[in-house]
This record gives sequence, C-alpha cells and structure tokens, in this order.
Amino acid sequence: MSLIDPGKKAPAFSLKDQKGETHRLSDYEGRPVILYFYPKDDTPGCTQETCEFQERLPTLKPTKAAVLGVSILDEKSKAKFANKHGITFPLLADADHAVAEKYGAWGEKSLYGRKFMGINRSTFLIDGSGKVARVWPKVKVDGHVDQVLQAIREI
Repeated sequence: MSLIDPGKKAPAFSLKDQKGETHRLSDYEGRPVILYFYPKDDTPGCTQETCEFQERLPTLKPTKAAVLGVSILDEKSKAKFANKHGITFPLLADADHAVAEKYGAWGEKSLYGRKFMGINRSTFLIDGSGKVARVWPKVKVDGHVDQVLQAIREI
C-alpha cells in the first residue's frame, strides 16, 4: 500500500493511548497533527524519536500542534514505554495495524535477509483542515524532529 499523498484528506481513526483514552483525528480539528508511525515501543530508534518529540513539546506549543505516536503494540506496552521515558503525549495502539494500513505505513520489511510485515517508520503532518500537508517516508531518526518542526512553521 502506498503512503497518503500531500493534499489528500487524512484517513479518520480512533485508537486508544497508553492511558486507555480514545483519540480520534476529528478531536484535533483546527490544529496541526504530527502523526508518526514507529515500529516498536522501547527500541533504540523508536525511543530516540519519541523522546525527541517529547523534548520539543515546548517548541511546538505556540503552533498548537498535537503529537501522536502510533505502533502496533498494545496499550499496556505503551504505558510502560511512556512511564519509563516520561512521555506525556498520546502513544496510540494500532494492534490490528488498520490505521497503519490506511496511511500506507504498513508494509514488507527485511531484516537479516528475512522478510516480514511491519510498520515502516513514517510521519504525516496533517493541517488544521484534516488534509495531509507533508509526508516523510522511511524516516531516518537523526534530525527528523527538526524537519517536522520546520514544516509546521511553513503551514
């Protein structure tokens, strides 16, 4: 499945976070949303990316942008990850990977010659009207949060 193109309406979703609270894209109408998909809770790259978003929350405050992280592990895993690293924004559990599929973030991966299905690290910046403003496929963690912050300032 291919990623959602910029300019297209972002697919709706309803997912629970690490506290068991439900989040819908419609809850953030009128605000930019940074929706990032990451492969697994508490792994080195995913931890770095999530902690960098956490560190930049004060910088994001004037933009009113919401940060939402999504992976396939359950709410319990998200709670453990959030508590361990002091994450205060929602980490959403997409256990059946339905939302990742809608956004095109679910696909074939390869590790040590073994092929399997999983989340491909990607980020979507959704504007206040619910349209995809920017897409970052195959995200490299180093410098990524800065790229997203720059893009928010441009919308």
